[in-house]
Amino acid sequence: MVSSVSVHPNVLSNNFLSEQPAVSEETLYLSVVIPIYNEFDNLPTLIEQVSTVLDQEAYSYEIICVDDGSKDGSTQRLKDLSQTHGQLRAIIFRRNYGQTAAMAAGFEYAQGQIVITLDGDLQNDPQDIPRLLEKMKEGYDLVSGWRKQRQDAALTRLLPSKIANSLIAKVTGVKLHDYGCSLKAYRAELVSDLKLYGELHRFLPALAFIEGARITEIPVRHHPRRFGQSKYGLGRTFRVMMDLLTVYFMKTFLTRPMHVFGVLGMTSLSVGSFLAIYLVFLKFILNQAIGDRPLLMLAVVLFLSGIQLFCFGLLGELLMRTYHESQNKPIYRIRDKVSF
Repeated sequence: MVSSVSVHPNVLSNNFLSEQPAVSEETLYLSVVIPIYNEFDNLPTLIEQVSTVLDQEAYSYEIICVDDGSKDGSTQRLKDLSQTHGQLRAIIFRRNYGQTAAMAAGFEYAQGQIVITLDGDLQNDPQDIPRLLEKMKEGYDLVSGWRKQRQDAALTRLLPSKIANSLIAKVTGVKLHDYGCSLKAYRAELVSDLKLYGELHRFLPALAFIEGARITEIPVRHHPRRFGQSKYGLGRTFRVMMDLLTVYFMKTFLTRPMHVFGVLGMTSLSVGSFLAIYLVFLKFILNQAIGDRPLLMLAVVLFLSGIQLFCFGLLGELLMRTYHESQNKPIYRIRDKVSF
């Protein structure tokens, strides 16, 4: 894989952070980020399992549960659990914003050197967390879980997921078996550079690859859902396709939009101009009527479309420069520097 991101610390300004323990260079401090939406029955077991695993491994850690507008009492249960679990923090959204927003909030408030994410439905196994961390010691920036023996319905979940994973891997160039697995481990400097919008949480490995991360995956356990109902279904297919197009464009043309709009525009202009010259030849050389020919309308449409596409490319170039320069956002990432 290509090189990783440089360190850009989070800018955080909430009193929530004043309670976070300091992290020494010698101590590995973990942040476990868990999006929560209507998981009232799962929460006690979930927090207990995560705490038990990390306590056994003697890690310093925090558990950040992001309540994404739950309506089943999960909010109060999180507050109650925080009284008995000193490492538990909770971020409560005013309403349901979606899993991407929940992940983004967790990343923003995470103070660990390594950030672990997992679902709140008990289908991910916290006992796999040490295995993710062990794999990261090989120099990876992101280690993704692969639910090799997935415990979900074959027709409504497994088949669409397999097709989507294959398509995403082909389009993005990041060869993973399971993009949908929430159990992942990230280096903190990586997530600080990941800006999430819409529903891009399922494309985090692809976004990390754009930032230059080294990525791998390991098989992890997957359990049947014990309580509640799944929030996912076939209705997500269209949104996944639209997000995939967004990620592909970001991966391929983020810093050079003119390369796509300009090529399309010049092609359209060239074809439209060629048709116009041909029609002029028919009109003035061969004295043929061209007013009722569909070819005339096609030439006009192609010519005007070419101009519009070319202008889109210019606007895209201006927006790209604003995007990078206004945020002082570099167009490259440095993993290390030697002999400076």
